[in-house]
Amino acid sequence: MKAYLFPGQGSQFSGMGSALYQSSKEAKDLFELANQVLGFEISKIMFEGSDEELKQTKVTQPAIFLHSVILAKTTSAFSPEMVAGHSLGEFSALVANGALSFEDGLRLVYQRALAMQKACEMSPSGMAAILGLEDSKVEEICATIADEIVIAANYNCPGQLVISGSNLGIEKACVALKEAGAKRALPLPVSGAFHSPLMEPARIELETAIHKTTFSKPFCPVYQNVNALPCIDAATIKQNLIAQLTAPVRWTQTIQNMVTDGANVFIECGPGKVLQGLVKKISPSSETASV
Repeated sequence: MKAYLFPGQGSQFSGMGSALYQSSKEAKDLFELANQVLGFEISKIMFEGSDEELKQTKVTQPAIFLHSVILAKTTSAFSPEMVAGHSLGEFSALVANGALSFEDGLRLVYQRALAMQKACEMSPSGMAAILGLEDSKVEEICATIADEIVIAANYNCPGQLVISGSNLGIEKACVALKEAGAKRALPLPVSGAFHSPLMEPARIELETAIHKTTFSKPFCPVYQNVNALPCIDAATIKQNLIAQLTAPVRWTQTIQNMVTDGANVFIECGPGKVLQGLVKKISPSSETASV
């Protein structure tokens, strides 16, 4: 069975989407529509902007979404039997499997980006990648950091877990995790504590927008970040999408469950090859490819 995977923040690069725009009228029309929906020329920033411009959250998230979704929409062989997206990528997956329209998905992603940026500015916070420890050990140590918020946020693959929280909480946890035997505890260049309780203001803001948006029954299951389980019920998809902002991304469990349910080919749809690398670490026997 074919599973299509959609990447999240961090996969952007200058020039992304340019070849698509030039080679396909359908892609060109979708990029022009995106410019109208957002009210600024995001296509120009994607094609010609600097790395610094692309790092702005309000640009990064819709840019990755557009690259992924337009790639899916203009690929004749696109035929998913199941989909999943890493964090932001879940919105791309939901447009690709028919649960959301292109315009509604783009509007929600842009609102999400702006809400997350505001939440980041409200409290100094960040994330760190922890390599070489069991997930349970990372969870246990995070729970011992007193008076600070720090939690396991991205279960990327065995031996690679990202923690998220206040700057002081991350600092204390990194020290404790190294002492416990972590090979590396590496602070990440992100602007805030994504997928942690510190994103609650953004979750509240996005909840309102999601409830105002029409979701349809998708044509194939989406395996959602919050519980790593397949879903085709529109109301449940909405609730899980709202919860996603303050809950961990259970990517390891998602890929494991997709394999259990019959996936043997994982196709990454979007910029980069990060998700293919994670799949190979989670399920070495699975086949991976890019669109």
